[in-house]
Amino acid sequence: MTYVIAAAGTGGHVNPALAVAEALTERGVDRGDILFIGGDRFEVEAVPRAGYSFVGFELTRLRRSLAPENLKIPAVLRRTSATMAHEIRRAGGRVVLGMSGYVTVPAAMAARRAGLPFVLQEQNAHPGIAARFAAGRAVKTFLGLPGKAEDLPRSLLVGNPLRSHIATFDRRALRDPARRNYGVDDSSPVLGVLGGSQGARVLNEAVARISESADGIGSIIHLTGTAAFEQVARRAARSSLPWVCLPYEPRMEYFYAAADLILCRAGAMTVSELAATASPSLLVPLARVGQVWNAQALGGVGGAEVVAEGDVGSLPERINALFADDRGRAAMSRAARSTARPNAARTIADYLIEVANG
Repeated sequence: MTYVIAAAGTGGHVNPALAVAEALTERGVDRGDILFIGGDRFEVEAVPRAGYSFVGFELTRLRRSLAPENLKIPAVLRRTSATMAHEIRRAGGRVVLGMSGYVTVPAAMAARRAGLPFVLQEQNAHPGIAARFAAGRAVKTFLGLPGKAEDLPRSLLVGNPLRSHIATFDRRALRDPARRNYGVDDSSPVLGVLGGSQGARVLNEAVARISESADGIGSIIHLTGTAAFEQVARRAARSSLPWVCLPYEPRMEYFYAAADLILCRAGAMTVSELAATASPSLLVPLARVGQVWNAQALGGVGGAEVVAEGDVGSLPERINALFADDRGRAAMSRAARSTARPNAARTIADYLIEVANG
């Protein structure tokens, strides 16, 4: 019996998929009975490193402009869904889980070809084209955030699947070792900056101005993304403020535990992690990919301040105000925690087992 999980692209799709796989193994499913399918990006290294089998396929995605490449999409989908279906049947698949994103469309088509139930997990508050297509073919759609996605058929809001070290986060136990890990002072106010697995240029550039004019910060811990790391690290080395740069943090629980306030984008998984770790935050959503709706999951209850990208010049002033307001940050923390749904991975794993055994 094989559980097939389709996840591709960035950590925002692959990490929640790994969280579901982790929950499956906790319930007695052998790692050898879990097969990941995807493309040629983050998943190629992340999935095998976690100990799961992976098969890559030719994938294509819709360009936002009228690009000639869009004309190739129907042929690629037919070809890829056929080869996926063959691989799924060969592996003895019993159920297919799609983690949204562009791999989801051929995975849903392949599940139908193979005669298997298809389950969808949509991370974002506002579903994209792929999720809307796949939801019509899914026996169940599990939602990560409240919003427009709740209009999808047969959907259930359970939260986004989180890896166990975030789902069971304990700030009190982690704070001191986390700060020692980064070499920052135990008592100084720490700003954490997070742009997601691909980084965020607007945040990377804003931090330089923040370091020069934000009086209340004792240290900065900055996850820059791999591409921008060297450039940002050179700038950080010239700063008078302790400014720790890392391209990527495999132990995100340390990052959240060390920071008193977090400046970040509003990716769906980031929003869910902020809630689970009760982290007060300033969110700068990337509007063109729908992060504004994700940000409202926290901003709407007072768990975060939402800052438009065109207003990043106000960040130093906002950060100073929040670091000077301990009660305000504590209230933001409580509000963020009120939205947390840390058991999503287990809920989805239980459903997959039920369907596979049905």
